[in-house]
Amino acid sequence: MDKEHWFKIACYLDGQGGCTPFGSGDELQSERTHWVHLDYTQQQSTAWMHANKVPERVIEALTASETRPRASEVAGGLLVYLRGVNLQPGARPEDMIALRLWLGPNGVISTQKRTLLTVETVETDLLQGEGVHSSTALVARLVDELTWRMEDVIENLETEVESCAEQLEASPTASLTAQLSLLRRRAITLRRYLAPQREALSKLQTDRMFTDADVLQIREASDRLLRLVEDLDAAREHATLLQEEVFAVQNEAINDRMYLLAIISALFLPLGFLTGLFGINVGGLPGVENEKAFWWFCAGMSVIALGVVIWMRKRRWF
Repeated sequence: MDKEHWFKIACYLDGQGGCTPFGSGDELQSERTHWVHLDYTQQQSTAWMHANKVPERVIEALTASETRPRASEVAGGLLVYLRGVNLQPGARPEDMIALRLWLGPNGVISTQKRTLLTVETVETDLLQGEGVHSSTALVARLVDELTWRMEDVIENLETEVESCAEQLEASPTASLTAQLSLLRRRAITLRRYLAPQREALSKLQTDRMFTDADVLQIREASDRLLRLVEDLDAAREHATLLQEEVFAVQNEAINDRMYLLAIISALFLPLGFLTGLFGINVGGLPGVENEKAFWWFCAGMSVIALGVVIWMRKRRWF
């Protein structure tokens, strides 16, 4: 099979779970059930589709730079935009990868930019003779695989939120705020595509191109996707509540410190007034000539301080 960087997958389905690969230089036999997967960012992909008489509207749709999950009828076929989590090493799963599909009368043409493990898995099964038997089953299988791979990502997100909750109970720190904010952003980003993707799957279930078995598989994937969206909402709300709790704990600690400082300030206010008054450098101050005046002055201030403490206590300031 011709493995050019832009010509990812090209094969004819044999209806028995296997496929027959062909190269980019071969003319597409459109009457046979086929699957062609291209890199839409490469000019060769567009040229190949033009050469094989793919409708212009379909080419524009498959090479669009920005997409949002949806399903609609285009040029006698079904155009489907899907998203899958990014499971490449070092990548962020919420940085979802777009998969564009056009289900025509006799096959599927799909495009993407970055690699999806789902596409590689489906291709491997076909090459091993354990894949799908029809083009509609191919779309249903891709939908199913994309949804399954989302489950671990969302489960890990929920686990991280629970870990933050346990850490908050043990020792709430300011670092939790940034961590919870990141988890909330990840949940929001994932939900941005999962919610419309479920609507696209609902559209597929009502399309007459799909068999009952295909519809059942897509319906199960749609139900799982609904549960994942609900789990995302729950995780986001939980993270929001935890973040509010962190703020409350931090504010309470700040208030306690400010209260203590206010008590100390109130206690030393009259003492500071007296020391300032007796510290002025003018004549006529009482006790200047008395050797014991300093100790009498200290004793007086102690009595005043004790009186202030008793007064605050009676007013229940502490």
